[in-house]
Amino acid sequence: MWEQGRQGTGYLKRKIFQFANGWFALDCYILKYPEKSYIPPHTDPIPGHKHFRLNIVLKKAKVGGNVYYFNTRCYRRIMLFRPDYIEHEVSQVQRGERIVLSIGLATKKV
Repeated sequence: MWEQGRQGTGYLKRKIFQFANGWFALDCYILKYPEKSYIPPHTDPIPGHKHFRLNIVLKKAKVGGNVYYFNTRCYRRIMLFRPDYIEHEVSQVQRGERIVLSIGLATKKV
């Protein structure tokens, strides 16, 4: 089942799996960006944890839906990054839709 993304800007998410214990958390989502959806610049901190995310673009939007890290456009379809301290955003999808497989790992800071 598709749910609204937490940013409230029109993108949808579908949870594939989620697991957590005291030391780490792992999740996997499919993200869908229909026309007019976007994500503003932000970070995703998880208090007391390091946050890693692997995003794989399964379908690019025909126009828009570009990803920016630290205000720099990323042209790669596969990106591994630290969303807890790298500011990132997705520009508004003008035509078509964007679909991403997103796998996250949060580990306790030691």
